Amino acid sequence: MAAPESANLKNLSGQWVMNKKLSGEFDSILALQGIGWLTRSAISLATITLHLKQYNAEDGVEHVDIDQVLTGGIKGTAEHRVLNDEWRDHTDHIFGHVRARSRRTKLSSLKDDDEDEKFLKTDWTQDVIDGDEVIDGQVESQDNGWTARQSWGFEVIDGERRHCRHAIVHKGDEVKRVKLVYDYKGPLDG
Repeated sequence: MAAPESANLKNLSGQWVMNKKLSGEFDSILALQGIGWLTRSAISLATITLHLKQYNAEDGVEHVDIDQVLTGGIKGTAEHRVLNDEWRDHTDHIFGHVRARSRRTKLSSLKDDDEDEKFLKTDWTQDVIDGDEVIDGQVESQDNGWTARQSWGFEVIDGERRHCRHAIVHKGDEVKRVKLVYDYKGPLDG
C-alpha cells in the first residue's frame, strides 16, 4: 500500500512491510555481511514487517525505534536509532557486534562525483528534495569487517509513493548497493 501523505521523514511511525518484488536483490548484501546461508534463506522466505516509532525524547533528541517481525511473529533485529550523529555500540543475533550512528544529512551536502553519495541522494520524491535532507545511518561491524550506510526517504515506485532505503555495504574491495522498498501496512498497534 502506498505511504499516506501524513508519513514523512518527521513522521515514520507505523508498520512497514518490505516489498520484496520492488526491492533490489539483498541476499548478496547479507552474504557480504557474513550472514549464513540458512539464515539468509529464512529471511528470503519470510515477510518482514518493521514496527517504527519515531519521537523526540525529553532532551529533544530525535529517536527512531524499529522492531522487525518476520512471518509468524518471529522476532527479527531491533534498532534504536538516535539521530544525534553519536556512535553507539549494539549487539544482535543477526549482525553481531556493531557500532552505529544516525543523523539527518542534507542532500545538498552529498556529492555527485562520489558513487556512494550519488546513490544515497537520488530518486527521492519532491517533498524529500524540498526538505533537502534524508535520514542517514552508518554501521561498522566489529566482528566481520564490513561497513554499511543507508539513506531513508520516499520514492514513487510502481506509480505509488513508498518508503525506501538506499543501502550500501563495503567489505574489503567489494561493494553492494540496493534499494529497499516498503509498503505502508498501517499505524502501530496499541
